[in-house]
Amino acid sequence: MNLFAKLQARAAQNKPVRIGLIGAGKFGSMYLSQVPRTPGIHLIGIADLQPARARQALRHVGWDEQRFDAASLEQAANSGGTAIIDDSMALIASPFIDIIIDATGHPGAGIAHVLACCEHRKHIIMVNVEADALAGPLLKRKADQAGIVYSLAYGDQPALICEMVDWARAAGFEVIAAGKGTKYLPAYHASTPDTVWQHYGLTAEDAKLGGMNAQMFNSFLDGTKSAIEMAAVANATGLAAPSGLRFPAVGVDDLARVLKPVEDGGILAHRGQVEVISSLERDAAPVSRDLRWGVYVTFAAGSEYVERCFKEYGLVTDPSGKYSSMYKPFHLIGLELGISVASIGVRGEATGAPMAWRGDVVATAKRDLAVGEMLDGEGGFTVYGKLLPADESLRLGGLPLGLAHGMKIIRPVKAGASVGWADVAYDKDALPVRFRREMESVFANELSAGYVNAA
Repeated sequence: MNLFAKLQARAAQNKPVRIGLIGAGKFGSMYLSQVPRTPGIHLIGIADLQPARARQALRHVGWDEQRFDAASLEQAANSGGTAIIDDSMALIASPFIDIIIDATGHPGAGIAHVLACCEHRKHIIMVNVEADALAGPLLKRKADQAGIVYSLAYGDQPALICEMVDWARAAGFEVIAAGKGTKYLPAYHASTPDTVWQHYGLTAEDAKLGGMNAQMFNSFLDGTKSAIEMAAVANATGLAAPSGLRFPAVGVDDLARVLKPVEDGGILAHRGQVEVISSLERDAAPVSRDLRWGVYVTFAAGSEYVERCFKEYGLVTDPSGKYSSMYKPFHLIGLELGISVASIGVRGEATGAPMAWRGDVVATAKRDLAVGEMLDGEGGFTVYGKLLPADESLRLGGLPLGLAHGMKIIRPVKAGASVGWADVAYDKDALPVRFRREMESVFANELSAGYVNAA
């Protein structure tokens, strides 16, 4: 509760936290809108493959042109301005920057950026949850060895869920379930960029006018993004990852009634797991008081005394009174990213980071895949991401969703089946492939022992 005061102190000392941002898309732009109103922060530079897009993003969020006219990172550091470049590695290598924000969403780029941050001793905030789900446990281990902070991005749902889990545990509660809400129906797993807009109530023409990317929006609809985010949460909290998310239709008043163990009348296979809830009933009717945009945690009272306290203070519980819940109805995405920046900059603490390899996201066929077809990745026409326990993914030889782009199918895969490493042709020397295979090798023995500590 003192981040703002500490940032004010940094401003008064003229020692701002110095930031470099990679990627000026939607998330990056939302953060940029908040930078001018945050004391103790100096955005030294932005790296984007399209510098003109970064300049337009700054204009769009209200920056004065004079704030981003620095000719170089050094000039920006000395003048108080911001430089825009097209070389992310130059940004990471700059001696004028303390913290890097990776807002690219590209798994392979994210791995390269983290490794470069390790080399140049720069803390890193991973808006790039795709890279975290692909290889976060090993990336965190490398960051620890380099003495830098590796952090999930506050504002994204995984970091907010981690915060709620930490709150519950620090208050002495056993966490039973944690997760987020979304819009889900089973048929969505087969959705493609050609069918996505009908599920959002839009026409393709409307979406085009709005500059909306069909494949990106489809990754939220077909279950992939939920699987990616829950893998990140499982790995960052040690909660169990189920073999496939169930997406129960649950409103906020029924969280504790439904998201509790099967033996107590709930739906959970594990006491302490991640799960995503749907804002739609299976007949597509809206759920009353849904949590589509929010996050939640359910927890156990643990004693008769605490059960009485729940009742005395009006908590909504399950019928037994043994379980209750807490939730946050919204997340503000990049508008909240400054919490991660401040937490690292003035406390040296991450806002969530992998502590274990518990969950993995495996490419799963949307339809029958024939020999010779090319996989097109997250939100595409060929596969969606399914959450699995990490040890199950290893036993299957599952192909991680984060690599399922541009690989050729060499063995037929039936609709609904997991795609495996053996089903595709791939470049074993490519950095993301090498790093992921290294993670599988490093953690395989530890996984077989039952628990993997990534720290």
